Amino acid sequence: MHDKPRLRFWQIWNMSFGFLGIQYGFGLQQANMSPIFRYLNAEESAIPILWLAGPVTGLLVQPVIGAMSDRTWSERWGRRKPYFLVGALITSFALFMMPNSSALWMAASLMWLLDAGLNITMEPFRAFIGDKLNVEQRNLGFAVQSFFVGFGQTLANLMPFLLPLFGVTLAASGGNHIPDFVKYSFYIGAVAILGAVFWTLYTTSEYPPDNMEEFRRMKQEKRGVFHAFTDVFEALHDMPPTMKQLWWVKFFTWYGLPLMWQYLSLSIARHAFNAPDANTNPVGFAKGLEWSNLCFALFNVGCFGISFLLPPIAARLGRRSTHAVFLTIGGLGFLSMLLSSDKNIYLVGMTLVGLAWGSIMSMPYVMLSTSVPKERMGVYMGLFNGFIVVPQIINNMTIGFLYETVLNNDPLNALALCGICLILAAGACFLVRESPRAERAAFPLGAGGH
Repeated sequence: MHDKPRLRFWQIWNMSFGFLGIQYGFGLQQANMSPIFRYLNAEESAIPILWLAGPVTGLLVQPVIGAMSDRTWSERWGRRKPYFLVGALITSFALFMMPNSSALWMAASLMWLLDAGLNITMEPFRAFIGDKLNVEQRNLGFAVQSFFVGFGQTLANLMPFLLPLFGVTLAASGGNHIPDFVKYSFYIGAVAILGAVFWTLYTTSEYPPDNMEEFRRMKQEKRGVFHAFTDVFEALHDMPPTMKQLWWVKFFTWYGLPLMWQYLSLSIARHAFNAPDANTNPVGFAKGLEWSNLCFALFNVGCFGISFLLPPIAARLGRRSTHAVFLTIGGLGFLSMLLSSDKNIYLVGMTLVGLAWGSIMSMPYVMLSTSVPKERMGVYMGLFNGFIVVPQIINNMTIGFLYETVLNNDPLNALALCGICLILAAGACFLVRESPRAERAAFPLGAGGH
């Protein structure tokens, strides 16, 4: 809509603040789940299949939640906000229970619940940008969300260094051998997501549908989850060309990226701290987990540090060229880890990857938001998530076979494969064709867009 009023910066900040809690939860998951699985005696080659929860729940949940929220309206609760609240409650419960897992099956089950809650909450936040902001301000809206991606995950990753100031140590007080700093980080996360989401609920209102009579008629005709699936299939059939062209960019990006979360901490523990597992060298393994959290913190500093610079860079280079440049930088960051076994090389490499992450979290969404009809923003944002989760599912199903052969049972080689994938994704950016009109709408020159 071109007639939506311009919002002040702090209004955009408040409407996206719940994203901070979501990303704190994702930060905890990304840095700690592989070590938690290993503490519960999972085989290294089985790690990818245990991560299958994320992409599968994303594939099932986000398009359906997007379609349902497109057809939701309450004078009291709005359109997207009910989903923010339900997802936050589910996520908070899963975060509280996760570090108390007594067996591998329990942790894996809670992983499914955690991802379901995060996905229920996150997708409507993406659609919220299209609902609330005019075209000229959407780049700023997604940039703010990208900032919260980096900032929220940085807070999560710094917990191993902040909690010792309050007496929490690397020791494990329970029978599952999971360190106390991991447990308290998850407890804080359970509170943080509720607090952040409640802030957005309290400070932000939603616009009613443009044509209330038409909206009510459509809602009466299309009730329930079945019709939500119908909406998804109709959206697939009507998919805009720009969205189709983004497929290969997203495929290579998201086939590679899961390897970072699955194997970074294990690579650091093995190569920098001589700890291939938690049994042979428990102190070194805990140190590797701690250092990987610091690496993820710098990764996220790179993300939110670049987030507000992306709009002016893209205004000069164009979105696809900007995204290609930053994906290449990220790929080189992963490949640099092959140069040394010193723990500091991981800090340098992950900072470079963080710059790419800032672009991954914003550029494709801005491209998409200018190419889809506003009344179907939710279902298309959810469907676009399929471009993320399908490659991850393929990754989770194939890496177990490649790990022992192509990757030689070495988590460092998995990170190198991730770097190659990001460089391939950079090349695929030039398959995307966008009109000059869409470029100007998303990134107007001058003061209007930033």
